[in-house]
Amino acid sequence: MNILVTGANGQLGNEMRIVAKDSADKYFFSDVNQVEGVETIYLDITDLDAVRKMVADHDINIIVNCAAYTNVDAAETNELLAEKLNAVAPENLAKAIKEVNGLLIQISTDYVFGKEPYNVPCKEDQQGTPTGVYGLTKLHGELRIAATGCNHVIIRTAWLYSEFGRNFCKTMLQLTATKPQLKVVFDQVGTPTYALDLAKAIAVIVEDYKSEVRSSLAAHRSQLTAHGYSKSGIYHFSNEGVCSWYDFTKMIQQIAVALHVQGSSLMAQCDVQPCHSNEFPSPVTRPSYSVLDKTKIKEVFGVQVPYWTDSLKQCIANLRGC
Repeated sequence: MNILVTGANGQLGNEMRIVAKDSADKYFFSDVNQVEGVETIYLDITDLDAVRKMVADHDINIIVNCAAYTNVDAAETNELLAEKLNAVAPENLAKAIKEVNGLLIQISTDYVFGKEPYNVPCKEDQQGTPTGVYGLTKLHGELRIAATGCNHVIIRTAWLYSEFGRNFCKTMLQLTATKPQLKVVFDQVGTPTYALDLAKAIAVIVEDYKSEVRSSLAAHRSQLTAHGYSKSGIYHFSNEGVCSWYDFTKMIQQIAVALHVQGSSLMAQCDVQPCHSNEFPSPVTRPSYSVLDKTKIKEVFGVQVPYWTDSLKQCIANLRGC
């Protein structure tokens, strides 16, 4: 099949490039941000006609949308732009893929939750209660996709990090190597997610979709355009386990020191202390508890979900010496 990955130069998009190397499918990687030396097709997904042309010209069967407006604080004063990128653009992708009866895999967020005082892992059918514009616009994107009636798999994830781009893991590696003391919030709880693990989960879903299409074609001798995906819906994926941002930072520090990454002697001396969220004023209130229940994606697709510290070790090992 032909697969389009949007937002291909971000964290998840780059991990999708790695996963694609082992695939028999033909991948097309697009982004509005071009990176020298990285093959990327320019595509503005807020332009419906451009999306339709891309799908038609390259006979796209599956779209994996890794593009989004993710600056949580800035979204509070850029609501129109956040809505355009997080809601309108996914709807464009949904419309275009529906016209060829393909599949849209959309990446959403744990930030669709948070306003209510949850204390058990959030399930897919739980009502969204976002605390800010970012989460609200991502929730709008989910609703717009479903309203088109296209085949879709929406994956809510959380606390994404990787070897690529800017993220919490890389920031903490840098700060613990340069600061004598750090304060990190301990009253926001969730689960870190290694973007490579998410990319592998997406690959599992792609294979499942392909298998169902083949079965449908064999049974009905019909065209792909007659196919509807029986597993369309919302799923959750993050790594297993639970921690606060403080715990996450402490584990980053400990693993980096144990692996002797660049600057580890200074990291070992950094005093990392817990603090409350109100010590870091922000224009938006972040969820205090946004742990995701992964039961559904494991049962439906057979996805294997690694424990968060195991994946963190792998990522930091890959970053060693950087």
